[in-house]
Amino acid sequence: RLLSIVNNIRKNDSLKKKITTLETELKKKHDFSNSILGSSEAMSKVNHLIEKSLQVNILVTITGETGTGKEVVAKAIHYNSDRKNKPFIAVNVAAIPSDLVESELFGHEKGAFTGALTRRIGKFEEASGGTLFLDEIGEMELSFQAKLLRALQEREIVRVGSNSPVKFDCRIIVATHRNLLELVKQNK
Repeated sequence: RLLSIVNNIRKNDSLKKKITTLETELKKKHDFSNSILGSSEAMSKVNHLIEKSLQVNILVTITGETGTGKEVVAKAIHYNSDRKNKPFIAVNVAAIPSDLVESELFGHEKGAFTGALTRRIGKFEEASGGTLFLDEIGEMELSFQAKLLRALQEREIVRVGSNSPVKFDCRIIVATHRNLLELVKQNK
């Protein structure tokens, strides 16, 4: 029995060391000085803005052309923040059909619509304590934008088919390749 206890202690100690090693590797992988390459003045500005965003829990908007690493920046913010041990949930808004966006982001109750056989939590709840990254936010339908704005202002969502608000605690990072100011001017 003593031998079994000693072996379990050894295994436990070995697992703790592996976890520590993996956490260190993960931190190095997402350290923005390692994952975001470049030493130009523009890249120095990007690194400075990332550092500033780590000091406060604000909504962050990342803009840039397709393929410029917007998700890399979002991950750098998440994995260097105090939320790094909580989920990082990435959602490509453009890939969700417009009639499913609300259910995907806010969740739904059982029976809310045909095919809703069980309650399903949305991405806002799934990201609880962590970060929700909404990629291609500029593609979101105008009809859903008011609901999203209310959720962001009140820090609560209402699942489809429910009347009860649900509080959420996640950092929101959005990204787009579109010029949001120009879209606002066009009432889009």
